[in-house]
Amino acid sequence: MTMSRPESGPVPPPGCPAHTGHAGGAAAPQTGSPALERLYGPEFAADPMGTFTRLRAHGSVVPVEIAPGVDAWAVIGYETALEVLRSPDRFSKDPRRWKALADGRVPADSPVVPMMMYRPNALWTDGEEHDRLRAVIADSLGRVDPAALRDHVERGADTLIDRIGPEGRADLLGEYSAVLPLLVFQQLFGCPEDIGRKLVQGTAGIFDADADSERANAVLAEGLAELVALKRRQPGPDVTSWMMAHPHKLTDEEMIHQLVLLLGAGVEAEQNLICNGLRLLLSDDRFAGDLAGGSMPVEDALDEVLWNDPPMANYAIHYAIRDEELDGTLVRAGEPMLMSFIALNNDPALAGDRRTGNRAHLAWGVGPHTCPAKSPARLIATVAVEKLLDRIPDIELAVGEEELRWRQGPFNRSLVSLPVRFPPIAPAQPAAAQPTAEGRGRGTEPAPAPSPSPSPASSAPAPGSGAAGAAHGAPGRWRGSLARWWHGR
Repeated sequence: MTMSRPESGPVPPPGCPAHTGHAGGAAAPQTGSPALERLYGPEFAADPMGTFTRLRAHGSVVPVEIAPGVDAWAVIGYETALEVLRSPDRFSKDPRRWKALADGRVPADSPVVPMMMYRPNALWTDGEEHDRLRAVIADSLGRVDPAALRDHVERGADTLIDRIGPEGRADLLGEYSAVLPLLVFQQLFGCPEDIGRKLVQGTAGIFDADADSERANAVLAEGLAELVALKRRQPGPDVTSWMMAHPHKLTDEEMIHQLVLLLGAGVEAEQNLICNGLRLLLSDDRFAGDLAGGSMPVEDALDEVLWNDPPMANYAIHYAIRDEELDGTLVRAGEPMLMSFIALNNDPALAGDRRTGNRAHLAWGVGPHTCPAKSPARLIATVAVEKLLDRIPDIELAVGEEELRWRQGPFNRSLVSLPVRFPPIAPAQPAAAQPTAEGRGRGTEPAPAPSPSPSPASSAPAPGSGAAGAAHGAPGRWRGSLARWWHGR
């Protein structure tokens, strides 16, 4: 059997060093290796499981290309992933071990570097340093009242639904799923609107891993530096200020990089979880029927998403500290390994196929780097989906499921848009009664507080309208509409 590629050309036979690096002597992948399956581009985005089905013929640790000229190992076996994730003494998270980048074989301006580069945060550190940084995040998030968080999400969701409801059509990504987590982040982290615009542009850009990634990374850094400087001057009852006041005393640089992590996980990944959940509920009769009958909790539908379309398709990057043999494959020290969650969650070796109520998926990770915010993340997504279905019960896809398109980067599993239609509904409250922009962006205790609502309904982008890219060249319809929303147009 040969490995297919999304381009023509000779393909090496099984056992070739381009396929596998067995401990018996075959070489591990090198940057620029030929004939590797791509974990990016239109073919992979349209059918990731087709790619992983081909790769399974070569084992649970397989060489792949994640950007032009950038190779890595993809871990696609569930048990093998557990071995890596639970063995910090053998596998490091520190990207400074990435030998190909250090040697110059991966250019510093490669589009994947902003998502893989070293940052002094809890994601990319090990040992005592990781424990110190993680404690700041966990302790500060632990101060958020779940009841208040639910209230923030419900009020933000109501505001967005009030905007799209009278139109009878919308893009649920650009006008709901992508906006709601930003409202919640803004409220809980005390983030003003002008800074929020930069965070929107920067975060989306680095996840897309395209030609604008380096510029997006600079925009993101600028916005976060402004937020940290603001909170040093004017601390408030918000997560950013609580992190700064933590006994571990983070520097400004450390604060910026913890916020990069929290923004990526709390906004980008969260919007994908919400949107992918809505897509499933609107396209799969198993869930749509059960929900209509009241027998299928939304949380169970979200677990189905976390199994089959997790917000992060390939991430949790590790580096072997020493040469390691994993399931018969030799991984050299300093070579990146991506946990392919979408593949390993669907490992044929897993017993049974019942997903309902089963949370043994690895979408949140395991081991010392398990997501510290999975409870609030689940709450936000659950409330977001429940609120939309409650307010607009007769919603349906405006296009066939096969017409939906996915973003083409290697890391996240995200739609380009989710167009829907429904019988128009009236707003739950008059526009004049909704809080205006002056009430936003201030630090608020996570308790009954000013609504995280955006500015009045007149500033909402026209539902379903096309858009040019956001500022700084950010591509994609949802990013364009989101940028217009931030700018009040």
